Amino acid sequence: MIGAVGGAGAVGGTAPVGGAAAAGKSGAAGSDFGSSITKTLDELDRLHGNSDQLANQAATGELESVTDYLVAATEAQLATQVTVAVRNRAVEAFNDIMRMQV
Repeated sequence: MIGAVGGAGAVGGTAPVGGAAAAGKSGAAGSDFGSSITKTLDELDRLHGNSDQLANQAATGELESVTDYLVAATEAQLATQVTVAVRNRAVEAFNDIMRMQV
């Protein structure tokens, strides 16, 4: 389950690097990046939903194994931390670009 969020690291690999190649594919790379971010956030939402569902089952006594909830909660927590770290790096990179002199 974490593999999908870990795929966010591969997002940077989808953008073409180089002069003419990057200029020709910039629209496609932008939509690939956007769809990758959307998929990652959907997966994060799914992980949190699963964790919440298991927490409710644990609270009502319907859950046979509490470790299932602990694993799901830990996955959701780690996925959130990775997402926040990626967001922080993106904001930092944007701010660095905005500070560049033209």
